[in-house]
Amino acid sequence: MERTFSVAGQSALELVIILPVLLLLLLAAADFGRALYVNIAVQNAARAGAQYGSQSVITAADSTGMVAAATKDAAAIANLTASASQCTCASSSSVAACPQNYCTNNPQANYVEVDTHASFQLIGTYLGITSPVQMSGKAVMQVQP
Repeated sequence: MERTFSVAGQSALELVIILPVLLLLLLAAADFGRALYVNIAVQNAARAGAQYGSQSVITAADSTGMVAAATKDAAAIANLTASASQCTCASSSSVAACPQNYCTNNPQANYVEVDTHASFQLIGTYLGITSPVQMSGKAVMQVQP
């Protein structure tokens, strides 16, 4: 006696077998997209804060304003933290000295640096990557004279 399977039954069985794999791939792709979005937002926030601070010597001294610009730029990221600092290549007692590699092109320049950090919670665990993942951004810009 010969057994035959219906085409519809065979297709349903194949769907049941492959559906968990497809859902796992979809979940991983969505998680990767979310992580990429948060990473770009954290980096852009640092850039926005540095752009605010680099406008003039007055805004370069306004670290609160730079932090506010950074956090406003990444308003969708709830746990974003930002810090801002200023440095100078010229000898000054009131402003911190810049690292030497900043001062190669202009030994009298002033710079601002904004660092941003946020943690990202993954939906699942992938290849040993555990949650939360720490995202960070850094922007250094020369202050306009």
